[in-house]
Amino acid sequence: MYQTILLTVLPFCLVIAALTDFFEMTIPNWISLLLVFAFLLLSPFSGLTLVEFGWHVAAAGMVFSICFALFAFNVMGGGDAKLLTAAALWFGFNHSLFEFLVLTGYLGGMLTIIVLLVRANWDKFATVGVKLPQTLMVAKKIPYAIAIGAAGLMAYPSSPLMVAAIQKGL
Repeated sequence: MYQTILLTVLPFCLVIAALTDFFEMTIPNWISLLLVFAFLLLSPFSGLTLVEFGWHVAAAGMVFSICFALFAFNVMGGGDAKLLTAAALWFGFNHSLFEFLVLTGYLGGMLTIIVLLVRANWDKFATVGVKLPQTLMVAKKIPYAIAIGAAGLMAYPSSPLMVAAIQKGL
């Protein structure tokens, strides 16, 4: 059961968040809640000490603080802030969190450029018969969960939970 939760919950949630953000421009709250509850369920069995658990919570708190400020200045959506915070809980306060956040920034920048180019050339895509979600074309925001999800999937193997599981032989 431990291995199943460890191997599936975070990747599943990140993929679903990316897909719903792409098609609907929203990230359901249940995704972030599932990430938090699954981490809380998993952490006692993962070998984390109380101090290490505290660092995971501190990482989520730090990410939440920054994301809340960005949300307050209307730079980041609320769903993106919640998803990034919940995912940070799984990474903890270490190099894997830094890797996750840097990858999110780079992939988010590339995603933004691509979305802006697609929006600017929407008529050309429609002429060739490419169907794109209407919400993607008319919204004035970027489906950033795509970048968060991709970065999370790329950085997850180096997270403390996965490293410990691999060392235990999963």
